[in-house]
Amino acid sequence: MNGVIINDTSEPTFYVFAFPISANERIILVTAVLLIYLIILSGNLLIISLICLQPQLHTSMYFFLCNLSTLDILYVSTTLPKLIYISHTGDHVISYSGCLAQLYFYILFADTECFMLTAMAIDRYVAICFPLHYSVIMSKQFCVLLAFPAWFMSSVNAFSLTYFTHNLIFSDLVEIKNFFCDLKALVIASISDSTSLRMFILVDAMLIGALPSCLILASYVCIIYTVLQIKSSHGRWKTFSSCSSHITIVVVYFGSAMSLYLTNSLQEDVILSMMFVTLVPMLNPLVYSLRNKDIIQALRRIIRKQK
Repeated sequence: MNGVIINDTSEPTFYVFAFPISANERIILVTAVLLIYLIILSGNLLIISLICLQPQLHTSMYFFLCNLSTLDILYVSTTLPKLIYISHTGDHVISYSGCLAQLYFYILFADTECFMLTAMAIDRYVAICFPLHYSVIMSKQFCVLLAFPAWFMSSVNAFSLTYFTHNLIFSDLVEIKNFFCDLKALVIASISDSTSLRMFILVDAMLIGALPSCLILASYVCIIYTVLQIKSSHGRWKTFSSCSSHITIVVVYFGSAMSLYLTNSLQEDVILSMMFVTLVPMLNPLVYSLRNKDIIQALRRIIRKQK
C-alpha cells in the first residue's frame, strides 16, 4: 500500500473493525446496542426534563447533573449509532472527515465529562464543609464559571489532538482496531513516527485526567474530615450518603478510563472501550434516580399532575 498524508487530496479509507461476528450474531449485537442506546437516551432525558420542569431542582447540584446527563446523551450519540449501522449493514467503512469528526466529538464530550465530575465534587465539598455559605458560594454565576471553562478547555484539547492526528501519515486502507475512531487506535494504525504525538498524549492525559482526579480526591479528603467531626453516627452517614451517587460515577468513570488506556491488548481495547462509552451514561440516571429523594419526589409530582 502507498503511504499518503492525511491532509492530501487523496484521502485514506478507514475500516472500522467493530466486532467481527457472523451474520446471525449481528442481529443480537444490533438489538443489544440499540437497547443500551435507548436506555441511555430515555434515562438521561428523564433527568434533564425533571430538572428543567421542577423549580425545586433549580440548584447548583442539579445544574451540574443536567450538564452531565446532556453530555452522556451527546457522548454515546457520537459512537453507538455508527456501531449500530456497521453491525446492521456490515459496512465497516467510515470516511476520513467522518473519522476525524467522530474523534473530535468523542474527546470533547469525554474531557468535558471529566471536568464536570470535578465541578460536582467541588459542589459537594462546599455543601458539606461550608453548609451555611453554600447558597452564597454556589451561585448561578459561579456554577456557570465552573461549567464554561470545562466546555472551552475540552474543545481546545479536542481540536489540538484532532489536528495532530490529522497530520499523521496513513496507508491507503486504515484498519481501526476498535468500534469507533479512537485516538489510541489511530496512532497505532499510522505508519508515521508518532513519538511526539505519544508524548503529547501522555502530558495531555496527566493534565486532563490526573489534575481533575487530584482535585476530586482533595475534595473528598476535606469532606471525610468534616464528616468525621459530626458526633452522631446517623448524622455522619446521612451527610456522607449525599455524595454516594457522585462517588459511584467517579469510580466507574476514572476506573474504566485507566483500564482502557493502560491495557496493551487490542482485543481488550474493544471491550473496555464499550464499557467506557456505555457504563457511566447508563449508571448516571439509575444512580441519581434510585438514590436521590429529590428526583424521586419530582417524578412523583409530575405523575400526580398527569393523573
